[in-house]
Amino acid sequence: MLEGKNVNLRIREKEDLPLIAEWFNNPEFWGAFFSPLQRSRLEMKKAQDNNPFEFESFIIEKKDGTKIGLISYFNMLHPMGKLLEIGFTLVPNERRKGYCTEAAKIMVDYLFLSKEIVCIQALTDIGNVASQKVLENVGFKKEGVIRKRFFTRGEWREIWFHSILREEWKEPKILKN
Repeated sequence: MLEGKNVNLRIREKEDLPLIAEWFNNPEFWGAFFSPLQRSRLEMKKAQDNNPFEFESFIIEKKDGTKIGLISYFNMLHPMGKLLEIGFTLVPNERRKGYCTEAAKIMVDYLFLSKEIVCIQALTDIGNVASQKVLENVGFKKEGVIRKRFFTRGEWREIWFHSILREEWKEPKILKN
């Protein structure tokens, strides 16, 4: 378990699948910037078992053990090197309380301390100001807009591309060596 001041990150376990399926099938969990995903537990389990890429999801828990969201990292294969990307979401009633910023700081610390990488990236819908603020508070920089990248809720959407380099991170913000 990765421990922070207000939240902990715990690797997603098989026992979490019913809750994650409930979250994934709830349009409010995804908010206005993603199309709701409708998947059964079996489909989710198959996708997890058959994923050829490095991918790991963590449950975001408050200190009292309440499960409030997910944060994941996954690799983006590229001929010149391996890039890691993060993504996150919280249940609606726990947003705007600083939990996601802390979870993202923990994840960035964890990845730079445990992986031989120089860059972590993240993508946000151009209208998703809350997620952009999370990334900025963690130290990510906006690199530019990628046009018409995701088809969401009936339209093609632009996204901001964000990244943080190891030399910008410099040292752990939450996790200690």
